[in-house]
Amino acid sequence: MKNKNKENEKNKNEKMNNEKICHDEKCPFHGTLSVRGRYFQGIVKKIFGKRAVVEFERFIYYKKYERYAKARTRLHAYIPSCLDIAIGNIVKVGECRRLSKIMHFVVLKKIK
Repeated sequence: MKNKNKENEKNKNEKMNNEKICHDEKCPFHGTLSVRGRYFQGIVKKIFGKRAVVEFERFIYYKKYERYAKARTRLHAYIPSCLDIAIGNIVKVGECRRLSKIMHFVVLKKIK
């Protein structure tokens, strides 16, 4: 019994050391930011400090020509301090309140 308790304590301590401490007020997990509205998945193209440019493709239907066209959309999303995001990652972003002049989205998780 004593060995199992010691192992459980070691596992808990390791998990606590691996997790990042987040004191970010704009974090949807540890702060007060609520996520509501639309969700998108895209590739991170650029990073500027705590802001990421997320790009994804979509199809637009032109009724007059009865054709589809590819279009790319770029969103500026806030990166919480508890997430490690790099250029080229595939991420999920969610709509939130306006965080700055151009940021209306926040990065929720890294998919790849």
